[in-house]
Amino acid sequence: MDTSISNKGHLSRAFTRLCHKKIAVACLVVIMTIYFLGIFAPLIAPYGYNEQDYQSIRKGPTMEHIAGTDLKGRDVFSRVLWGIQNTVIITLVTILTGALLIGVSLGLISGYYGGKVDSIIMRIGELFASFPDILLVILLAATLKPRILNVVRWIEDNTLLDGVVKSGVADYLVISLALVSFSWVGMARLVRGQVLSLKSSQYVESAQATGASTSRILFIHLLPNAIGPIVVMVSMGMGTLIGTEIILSWLGLGIQPPRPSLGTMLLEAGSISALRVVPWMLIAPGIVAWSLVLCWNLFGDAMGDVLNPRTR
Repeated sequence: MDTSISNKGHLSRAFTRLCHKKIAVACLVVIMTIYFLGIFAPLIAPYGYNEQDYQSIRKGPTMEHIAGTDLKGRDVFSRVLWGIQNTVIITLVTILTGALLIGVSLGLISGYYGGKVDSIIMRIGELFASFPDILLVILLAATLKPRILNVVRWIEDNTLLDGVVKSGVADYLVISLALVSFSWVGMARLVRGQVLSLKSSQYVESAQATGASTSRILFIHLLPNAIGPIVVMVSMGMGTLIGTEIILSWLGLGIQPPRPSLGTMLLEAGSISALRVVPWMLIAPGIVAWSLVLCWNLFGDAMGDVLNPRTR
């Protein structure tokens, strides 16, 4: 192996190997491009997501509407951009709160303390994991949505805040809570296993002997050494979360009209009659959804290779 690479740290070597993986780099570029378009949808979208052009109803791609229009004369390209934004917000919130904040924290605590603390956390995780993921998400979304919507309506009626319901905040909360409910379990198990193998290391015992605080041991000595598997799991999990969010919207439990989502757009264009008459309604959201899921899975697989210290 090249001596200049062997003298680098593990993360530096991983970054070097990642740069040599053309598929991983291409997937990362596609993901960043799609996310950029979604985040800046209000600035990039040529039309509003609910703006109707009555002279261009069910029209194919043209210079004016590059992805065509839907059954109500709305620009498909603009709606796809806003749909991407919804997907970005929901998946990032879920990953940051569920997998990282809750999952990593519980995994560190469970693996480090062991005993009853470990048993309680793992039994709760097994309870959530005993349900099929998509079934649990659907049940929670269907159960929570009416209650959260009532709370949001009460806030709008009793405060000076207007347009809270229309903004889709209730839908964001419902989907995020439903996805968080199971996204932390796998991460907690992974981090727990890493901590169990690392806490008997000499540097951890030395830190304990010098009187280092528990928080310092957990977040300074243990967490950095478990960062590789965490990054891999987050990368692989993003594709699953995106697919689940799209399925929820497709089932009518996700983002609701008038705000667009990739799932509802796929549902509108998924019938045989729509495929025959307006096939372009399926092309743009279908390509974006397929690209996100595929690229995140390929990128996660590549990260598993580059962060494995046994690979060269």
